[in-house]
Amino acid sequence: MEKIAVTLNSKKVEAEIGMTILEIARREKIRIPTLCHSEVLESTAACRMCVVEVEGARTLVPSCINKAADGMVIHTHSSRVMKARRVYLELLWSAHPNDCTICEKSGSCELQDLSYEYRIQVDRFDDKYQYKWDGSNPFYVRNYNKCILCGRCVRACAEIQGNYVLDFANRGFDAKIATPFEAPLEESNCVFCGNCVALCPTGALIEKSRISQGREWEFKKTRTVCPYCGCGCTFDLCVKDNRIVKADSTDFKNNPVNKTAMCVKGRFGLGFVSSEDRLNHPLMRVVAKEKATNTLKDYEKVSWEKALSTIAERMLAIKEEHGPGTLGGFSSARTTNEENYIFQKFVRAAIGTNNVDHCARLCHSSTVAGLAKAFGSGAMTNSISEFRDCDCILVTGSNTTETHPIISLEIKKAVEKGCKLIVIEPRNIELCSIADISLHQKPGTDVAWINGMMNVIISEDLHDKAFIAQRCENFEAVEKTVESYTPEKVEKITGVSADGLREAARTYASAGSSSIIYSMGITQHTSGTDNVLSIANLAMLCGHIGRPGTGVNPLRGQNNVQGACDMGALPNVYPGYQAVTDPAVKEKFESAWGVSLDDRVGLTVTLMIEAAHKGSLKGLYIMGENPMITDPDLNHAEEALKNLEFLVVQDIFPTETALLADIILPGVSFAEKTGTITNTERRVQLTRQAIEPEGERRQDFEIICEVASRLGYSMSYTDQAGIMKEIASLTPSYGGMSHERIEALGGIPWPCPDPAHPGTPYLHKGRFTRGKGLFSAVDYRDPAELPDKEYPVTLTTGRILEHYHSGSMSRRSEPLNKHIPEGWVEISPVLAQKLDVKDREKVTVASRRGSINIKARVTEKVIGDVVFIPFHFAEAAANRLTNSALDPVARIPEYKVCAVKITKPVS
Repeated sequence: MEKIAVTLNSKKVEAEIGMTILEIARREKIRIPTLCHSEVLESTAACRMCVVEVEGARTLVPSCINKAADGMVIHTHSSRVMKARRVYLELLWSAHPNDCTICEKSGSCELQDLSYEYRIQVDRFDDKYQYKWDGSNPFYVRNYNKCILCGRCVRACAEIQGNYVLDFANRGFDAKIATPFEAPLEESNCVFCGNCVALCPTGALIEKSRISQGREWEFKKTRTVCPYCGCGCTFDLCVKDNRIVKADSTDFKNNPVNKTAMCVKGRFGLGFVSSEDRLNHPLMRVVAKEKATNTLKDYEKVSWEKALSTIAERMLAIKEEHGPGTLGGFSSARTTNEENYIFQKFVRAAIGTNNVDHCARLCHSSTVAGLAKAFGSGAMTNSISEFRDCDCILVTGSNTTETHPIISLEIKKAVEKGCKLIVIEPRNIELCSIADISLHQKPGTDVAWINGMMNVIISEDLHDKAFIAQRCENFEAVEKTVESYTPEKVEKITGVSADGLREAARTYASAGSSSIIYSMGITQHTSGTDNVLSIANLAMLCGHIGRPGTGVNPLRGQNNVQGACDMGALPNVYPGYQAVTDPAVKEKFESAWGVSLDDRVGLTVTLMIEAAHKGSLKGLYIMGENPMITDPDLNHAEEALKNLEFLVVQDIFPTETALLADIILPGVSFAEKTGTITNTERRVQLTRQAIEPEGERRQDFEIICEVASRLGYSMSYTDQAGIMKEIASLTPSYGGMSHERIEALGGIPWPCPDPAHPGTPYLHKGRFTRGKGLFSAVDYRDPAELPDKEYPVTLTTGRILEHYHSGSMSRRSEPLNKHIPEGWVEISPVLAQKLDVKDREKVTVASRRGSINIKARVTEKVIGDVVFIPFHFAEAAANRLTNSALDPVARIPEYKVCAVKITKPVS
């Protein structure tokens, strides 16, 4: 790049054309003060603190927005500059409270730091604000008296979150930051991401959780990874007295996924770690199941020795009498890679069965099956950061702003840069409002509209013939199948207009780089694997894979669901997706583990529940899963779990599932352990211990090792770093991984086959993992259950922004639960009128499997006779209604489509 020469404080320096004076000064280690400037925001020169003197300029110039010019002579600390900065600070102090001694921000307040540096006398001017504190929302306090009108919060809301909730209101001394019409934040479209709080330079915005908890310098900071969704955001846990005070994302340079951005759960939803509901001691059932209250009253505290010896005795007895295949284990997407590795090793080596699975079965098993068949790898093909440079993004089956909020920010940035956004969703989700093309299909009809898009692309000669010929196989079969899926036929099946489908197909196919983003709206169907195969077909048809910003990107739901799959917490594969039926693989693991292993594919989560119901599965060990909220047809699942001879649950809370167990063991939360997790983009990151476990809680891997040893198979590790060494030795895609490398590089995306490898940002460059990409001819078939006269309404389910999965964590975080304390059923205005249901009115929603009472929310987010219920709320559990019908390949239940009826509750 072309260089220029400037003189900076009498020193000749070179700079690149386009650099600002501030950027040059910081590169040269010259401190220029700022208050409104942030490296993650556009500069506005609002505070004037960064002014410098440029020879020849009539006035002092703000260095944050003025670009250097060749030959420019700059003085950053002349007497004129210093005098101006002091005046600016004095004017700010004229309206600012002089309460640094009791201010929560003291010690990290940028105004306070600059006032000390410039020796400001705070009583030169005096005209103080007299605003009342605003603590009306449950997350943070707004104190306008301390606001310096720097505008960082306004820009954070607009530039980072894309919500534009805040702006400047009024003029002169009355100027302030406000929502439209000064409405309360909870009545605006604020999503409480807290990015404004993170960037506020003063005490104007303060987290409620840290009020009266101590000075900033008293907090111990520990970098870790968010325990919620699969985005894999990193931030600092601020801890005092072994309690998390707040989450801090201001050290953004070390946050590869999210930078400064966080969502409401990550920033304000960590209170569950210190919840009074935490398990602190091993518990053993003392009340018989037939007389149980399903509360802690059914249990008594026991010693670890008693609990562990009982587990070993009961499991060994079942194994000896009925065989190892009558035992099984559920591992967890909320525990680390190392813990998942240990758990599947425990089930396979200590128990002697491949009956091990986890919640990926219920969310993305169809992704693993479908993409592995088509591409050879069942994971996201691209990196999150690539989305902002896409020419076209197709979002389907993903309410991204709520389920993967940080990824949605990248989509919004892409749209701002000119990316064409196509959204195909049954509901009117937020992304529809910024989409170029927004289409709505009937739930469960995805194969039809995808085939229809391919019909248009082939018939209009928009497909990439060279890519297909060189890199794919079996195209002719797909070409023949989609020939009959004309847009008009597809419209009859799906409700998607023929013209809209044509436009979407042309837009996707003709873009230079197109990326498909999907989630459980695609996978949680009896046709889930077919849906995924169809998406893979579409991407290969257009050559939209194997390059930056172009590919197929399934967004994983939980923070380590990708890692749990990678670690072999699945019934058909060892770590690294190495088949249990492959003799060479079996021999490799038998040699490493020193034990004979079973070569038969084990039972999935869904099949273990069915086996328990029938009585053929006798014992089950569940670590960190809550199937009594997350499984379909909960009445059936409850009967199955109660039918077990022996159930162990290892968790951090007495969940709905734990309260059915014979023994409950207290594990530790994400904040109490050090290990690795793998986010949705395959990035392996370190989660670090920030607090010490209280009570008798134990590390999860230590508990599993102890149980295994008592079953006769010795397992012993000093820490999770040692476990990762074993993982790397047996798992080719993790071959170059170690805790030391992961920490040094800030995370490594797999595959990383050796210690010199930097990781792989995107997959299938030049060739697919399986060699050639495989087209699969897929025909549309109806969902397992369609609406009829008795059950005329279609129910679909999912997550919301403020809560997570079974709710065991988010609903024990006070701000989140206070903000959204209960569930609801979304009903369209048309259906509400037909049913004579009013907004907020209590209704009964019933299916063939069960019923719940729940409040109605009349909204245009849903269309026609489709209703939506979030599944986080045990007291109105959506999964008492859902259908347990399974995809024949992935064995995933059909959560997204079932038939229900809605009535008024009987008084």
